[in-house]
Amino acid sequence: MTHDVQSQKGRGWILAALMITMALAAMDNTIVATAIPQIVGDLGGFSLFSWLFSIYLLIQTITIPIYGKLADIYGRKPILIYGVIVFLLGSAACAGAWDMISLIVFRGLQAVGAGAIMATVNTIAADIYTLEERAKIQGWLSSVWGVSAIMGPTIGGALADYASWRWIFLINIPIGIGSIIMISIFLKENKPIKYAKIDWLGALALLVTGGFIMFGLMQGGQSWDWISYETLIFTGIAAILVYATMKIESRAESPILPRWVWRKRVLVGANLATIGMGCMTMGPNMFLPVFAQSVIGVGAITAGFILASMSITWPISSSLSGKLYLRIGFRNTALCGISIVIIAVSSFLFMPYPGSVWTLVAIQLLMGAGFGLISTPLMVGVQSTVDWGKRGVVTGASMFSRYFGQSLGAAVFAAIFNSVLFDKMTEAPENLQSALPKVNEVVEVLQSAHSDDSVQNYLQHAFFDSTHTVFIGLLTVGLLTLIILLLTPKHFGKIDTF
Repeated sequence: MTHDVQSQKGRGWILAALMITMALAAMDNTIVATAIPQIVGDLGGFSLFSWLFSIYLLIQTITIPIYGKLADIYGRKPILIYGVIVFLLGSAACAGAWDMISLIVFRGLQAVGAGAIMATVNTIAADIYTLEERAKIQGWLSSVWGVSAIMGPTIGGALADYASWRWIFLINIPIGIGSIIMISIFLKENKPIKYAKIDWLGALALLVTGGFIMFGLMQGGQSWDWISYETLIFTGIAAILVYATMKIESRAESPILPRWVWRKRVLVGANLATIGMGCMTMGPNMFLPVFAQSVIGVGAITAGFILASMSITWPISSSLSGKLYLRIGFRNTALCGISIVIIAVSSFLFMPYPGSVWTLVAIQLLMGAGFGLISTPLMVGVQSTVDWGKRGVVTGASMFSRYFGQSLGAAVFAAIFNSVLFDKMTEAPENLQSALPKVNEVVEVLQSAHSDDSVQNYLQHAFFDSTHTVFIGLLTVGLLTLIILLLTPKHFGKIDTF
């Protein structure tokens, strides 16, 4: 057996273990989101509950590149098992939380493990499957997110209603133990020939810099206005931290993010395109369910179905992308994907008020198909440019780019939406001004059956226009991603075509 491809024996069990392990991290946020009312009712701390998600995303994202490097040094297997163990310890601690602060801290501990899981699962898949097989395997792994989007809220709601919210964390433990046993038995991995010196100073610098930037993106537009002196100060400090981190990494013997990651045009292009893709996924995720309920007037279950419909075509498209990238190359396949996404986004812009459920479902299905043709070729493409000893780094950089893009998208699109909605409220006719709610109360009023018809109608149009502007932003990001891919080198890698 080589580092690249494990023998056929046991690969099915390994894939099952990888899917179960990924499901732990993928389903966690959706389960927690459903149980928030019960958690807040038990622990209090309503003003802090958003940090249950923010701290998880923050720590998971900034640790992924570090785990990618550690997986190249110590091997994937020990890093993945370590990640699952830490995730399970965090889950057990969350189940025993006594107030909102402690629950937030323990969610951070969960995220330390989730970072290792997300960094190594895709790397192991690249190690044990051939280039021709990886698209199908990425389709299986992508399907985990689709199933999680549907199963997470269902399981979370059932446990919160009929047992206790604490069980949404305890249920992770037997599942995680099962995945550890399967990985330990079936994953056979050669030990690295030599251990490299770990760049602990670089790791610390990356954590501080990444954490500061992610925190700023999460808080911008909420704790302070985007156009403000706070934003100017934040940008200045972020620039200084980035410069200091680059200096530290340039002098390190074995840097966490080596220079070649940023010097290879193909890696830079692929990672920038991945940031764009991550950014674009947040628009529909954040606004379509609320749009469907507030403007079209459907229930929560239907709104959830609209959002989940993207998860149907994404894994299918991901699985089929292999035949395409083996024929036309990784970059050209990703270009097909972003073109489909641009068509889907444009379709929303031409949708007349108030829209329809089936139009939104069609748009989501089309976007899922496009994202599947972007995510898999970019991931497999960058993995194919390096050998075993560097695969963890490039996979970690790709996963970091995706999550960083999601954080960036959440901040930017929230700012766009709130800005347009605020303008609509201030520009309302004088006879409605006194009856209109504050911006942060609009959704609550739209959901109310007792609000005035004229107010309801105006708010629905304002919400429609605000979401419309968000999709203009999505179109802009899509066109920028298209340009980035066009500027990315076409030929590289083992199949000599990107």
